[in-house]
Amino acid sequence: MRVLVAEDEQVLAELVATGLRRAGFAVDTVYTGDAALAYLGLHDYDVVVLDRDLPRVHGDEVARELVASAARTRILMLTAASSMEDRVEGLDLGADDYLGKPFEFPELVSRVRALRRRSARPVPPLLERQGVRLDTVRRTAERDGRDLDLSPKEFSVLQILLEADGAPVSAEELLERAWDAHADPFTGAVRVCMSKLRSKLGEPALIRTVQGVGYAL
Repeated sequence: MRVLVAEDEQVLAELVATGLRRAGFAVDTVYTGDAALAYLGLHDYDVVVLDRDLPRVHGDEVARELVASAARTRILMLTAASSMEDRVEGLDLGADDYLGKPFEFPELVSRVRALRRRSARPVPPLLERQGVRLDTVRRTAERDGRDLDLSPKEFSVLQILLEADGAPVSAEELLERAWDAHADPFTGAVRVCMSKLRSKLGEPALIRTVQGVGYAL
């Protein structure tokens, strides 16, 4: 759900980030290797899309440090060098997947989704609870057969609540997993999104506020 794009070509980085956001991910972008290491140390990412030729700190070193830290973050390495030797070297550094430039964007999204599934506990493609049915592959949601027409952010929040299987999820965890690093924790973004989600789910109300803890479905 949360992806870091580390790519020194800023236009490409923002294009990738925009496309991944449309696919439902929370995305941060950095343009240097030292910034990538700083963000990886601050936030819990599912996947890092890592350009191999980053300035300041090389992408190879970023991969080495991430692997050495035993983080659960999966590495999708990008590079203009796409020979067999380059792919083997990248994978030997600890990358989980490798994609040469130029690439087709649907393939990038598909690979990120596959890596995200490997970074988390197994989750069935269909999540169902109390009449709510969420298809995480087709990214559709319905309640009692009625299409919910959710925004990407609302879909992500509902998915997190369904994955919790009735256990409460704190606003802090929702903010960490469904929003990017630019989200201000004091803006009430979670509360506003939750209000819209409750409205779309309709009556009877399904999401309850657990005082002092968070939200549960």
